[in-house]
Amino acid sequence: MASIAIDGPAGAGKSTIAKRVAKELDYIYVDTGALYRAIAYYLVNNQVDIEDEKALTAACEKITIGIQYENDAQQVILNGENVTPFLRTEETGNMASKSSAKAPVRAALLDLQRNIAKEYDVVMDGRDIGTNVLPNAEVKIYLTASSKERANRRYKELIEKGEKADFDKIEADIIERDERDMNRAIAPLKQAEDAVLVDSSDMGIEKVVNTILAIVKDKIK
Repeated sequence: MASIAIDGPAGAGKSTIAKRVAKELDYIYVDTGALYRAIAYYLVNNQVDIEDEKALTAACEKITIGIQYENDAQQVILNGENVTPFLRTEETGNMASKSSAKAPVRAALLDLQRNIAKEYDVVMDGRDIGTNVLPNAEVKIYLTASSKERANRRYKELIEKGEKADFDKIEADIIERDERDMNRAIAPLKQAEDAVLVDSSDMGIEKVVNTILAIVKDKIK
């Protein structure tokens, strides 16, 4: 089985790009961020204090997460319920960023992610796939973009949905999330030594996808 790890900060386009790359290669796409968001969704709904390690560990022991695929789209199953439609809120995203730094949360998902990669050819995106989850992945990509460009993408996404959006607040949240992800004690966001840097600030989706496919072709003969 071959594994492609795509890491990078929030809003860099990892999910969009990883889905396209997986489709082109006929690989399984694994959105690890959605798995962490599922746990975050549970923690928010059950008002779990993530600073209370005992309470957090107990909560994680009550969580069962699996993934299914419908029309090539990943569906996240939390305790028997498909929670995919509820995972993209700002509240869930912010909780995911905070809770994913906690050891009980990371432990709850590590084996699941590794087992998927043992069973399938995968494109897996996240914050620490190449450095921690799949350190032996055949291809590692670090996908990034400037905070301004990432905020602009999120702003447009919200406006298109008919939601209110404050560009400055979005960028401030992104910068804060970067700081948190890069400086957490457990599996911080960083570029793996053998990862190829792809800066998508001035690149369209097609160009990014083709750039990564060229890297894959070069590394997986």
